[in-house]
Amino acid sequence: MTQNYKFELNPLTLEETQLLHGLHDQNLKLLKQTFNQEFILRDNVLQVNTSDRKQAQLIFDSINAFIQHIKQNNSLDERDVIYLSQCVIEDAQEQFFKVSNQLIGRTVSGKPIYAKTLGQSRFIDALKDYECVIASGPAGTGKTYLSVVYAVSLLKKAEIKKIILTRPVVEAGENLGFLPGDLKEKIDPYLRPLYDALNDVLGIETVDKMIEKGVIEIAPLAYMRGRTFDDAYVILDEAQNTTKTQMLMFLTRMGFHSRLVVTGDITQIDLKQSSGLAHAKKVLKNIEEIKFIELTKMDIVRHPLVQKIIESYEKDEKNG
Repeated sequence: MTQNYKFELNPLTLEETQLLHGLHDQNLKLLKQTFNQEFILRDNVLQVNTSDRKQAQLIFDSINAFIQHIKQNNSLDERDVIYLSQCVIEDAQEQFFKVSNQLIGRTVSGKPIYAKTLGQSRFIDALKDYECVIASGPAGTGKTYLSVVYAVSLLKKAEIKKIILTRPVVEAGENLGFLPGDLKEKIDPYLRPLYDALNDVLGIETVDKMIEKGVIEIAPLAYMRGRTFDDAYVILDEAQNTTKTQMLMFLTRMGFHSRLVVTGDITQIDLKQSSGLAHAKKVLKNIEEIKFIELTKMDIVRHPLVQKIIESYEKDEKNG
């Protein structure tokens, strides 16, 4: 039997109410889609007509989670609505709010950077506690960005002397020899995501100066051969496109007072042979000093449509 459930919310300011509803009530519309349930929110009273009391309670708890997020961050976007609703469904919202206010760093404009998901929080904890971290997960989960932000925070505290960022250069449909420009101009597009992350937290001018002084180095993986890194923070990005030999070569570059971070997405392998990342996850899993982190589609912090795209591809893959 359908019943009219009513819940009272604590009073909100006009600004908090606007953030809760979103532009043209977009946040509330998204919440209705999430639970496939209509409701009315007016004058701090939530009304849900449903035969499922639990469903009504989850909607109420989700709205309270949104309000807590607004009071904590003075913001609420579509990604927050989707993720916080999922946390409520899994009864993990309290755990999320305990970790979500841990400051990781700031952008060049001073905007604070926090972990946006529980998976990201676990990733940051791993970066703090382990000298070698191997993280895998789909695009948009913040693997590269958070690694760079944390590296910069250590550099600013003088806990490391150098940041080294590297990626394998895999030609996906294009031959480097046919691309215009010199070698640097040909390779730079492959390294652009690393530059973007650095520019966001340090600014273009500062990054350029640090690269010039050798404090920051961005180079293809092939340039790492034969070197050992002391007092450095070394990030290998797009590691799914390393060969077994390249992965071994990278991991054995580790020097004293250095940290290695490996990030990649097993579902986006462009190689015509076995992935070094997949192999490393298998052969190194019993080494306690290496921390493995698995991020999922729930950790995606890009546009909500990205998560839906990944889910659709996963369904297609399962259906053959």
